[in-house]
Amino acid sequence: MTTDHAIIPSPQETGQMPGFVTVEVMGKKYRVPEGITVIQALWYTGHEMIRGIGCLGGTCGACGMVYRMPGRFELLNGLGCQTTVRDGMWFSMVANYPAAQAQYRVSDLTNAKEQLFELYPESARCVNCNACNRVCPQGIDVRSSIWYAVFGDFQKVADLTMSCNMCGLCITRCVADMPPNLIGLYARRAQGALYAPQAEELGRRIADVAEGRFRDELDQLLTLDPAELKARAAALSR
Repeated sequence: MTTDHAIIPSPQETGQMPGFVTVEVMGKKYRVPEGITVIQALWYTGHEMIRGIGCLGGTCGACGMVYRMPGRFELLNGLGCQTTVRDGMWFSMVANYPAAQAQYRVSDLTNAKEQLFELYPESARCVNCNACNRVCPQGIDVRSSIWYAVFGDFQKVADLTMSCNMCGLCITRCVADMPPNLIGLYARRAQGALYAPQAEELGRRIADVAEGRFRDELDQLLTLDPAELKARAAALSR
């Protein structure tokens, strides 16, 4: 994506000239309109963002970033599509951080809770430092999720990490060199496939779809124009 896609109100649209702030992008200073997001600031300054841009709604986790503010020593983190620029902000994008991702098939797992230590042996090295919690833009209790995974309570892991968007920022801070987000993903997959009670109604509906029970209705819907589809959807919502 390029600057052409930046959704930044013009002075004519707002009725007033925007204020500006100074930001430093990867070592170079720019003046950008206040109130826009970091991603919009990158577009505004002519940065062509091909990777590290996704949903723009804080869901996909593609736009991880690090930044500092004047007078503060902390290295802060966030998502570029959710973090607004502030005067003096100095930021860089962290589009993709290297992680040791285990290769496995859930269907081949025989004892997923024990095999966690074969696939992610570093999971047992957590030192309880809390760095992962501080960096998570979703506010997830990442540290506790790792402990629950180690003790085999995958349901608790799933409950804690369901809002994880796989941004990978936790990996950047882990002193034990583990990928907490990937461990959480493994636990959620295993819990859903191997340990959670099977949803009988869902299974029956999947079988109905596979047998083509709804094929005629689908074929009919595909022949409708947009206006007819909207009318039918409106009728169903009444």
